[in-house]
Amino acid sequence: MRRGMPDAYETLQVHPSAVPEVIEAAYRALARLNHPDLTKDPDGVKAMVDLNAAYETLRDPDQRAAYDRSMVHPVMQATTTLSSRIREGAATTTTPGQENAAHVVLGFGRYEGMTLGEIARVDTEYLRWLQRHSSGVGYRHQIDEVLANPAVRRDAGPAG
Repeated sequence: MRRGMPDAYETLQVHPSAVPEVIEAAYRALARLNHPDLTKDPDGVKAMVDLNAAYETLRDPDQRAAYDRSMVHPVMQATTTLSSRIREGAATTTTPGQENAAHVVLGFGRYEGMTLGEIARVDTEYLRWLQRHSSGVGYRHQIDEVLANPAVRRDAGPAG
């Protein structure tokens, strides 16, 4: 970041890993609040100049990448999802070489990327359905094992 210049992310009140749609929405909302024609605030003009400069920098992917590289502090990126963090934590609780059916990751559908154990905690009815459905044929033995586990709440319905 250049000295004396306000941080573009702080100016737009967004996180450095914000997607372009969030940046645009933040710009539009702040522009409505600070536009000199719409506010009596004497600092409105300066605020709009800063907003326009920040948005101009962050809306173009190439300019944003160059800006991020020039920042003193590295941009924090969300590199993991909640499902991957849960999966990593669960993997550390098992003995190496011992496969646990609860750690089998579903590769399709609404719970794609989640383990059977995670799905069992939020929607056992989905696992029972998948157990019967042709799309779950490759997972039947693992689903049987997960549903047989007394720790799984059998009354857990769909999340939502």
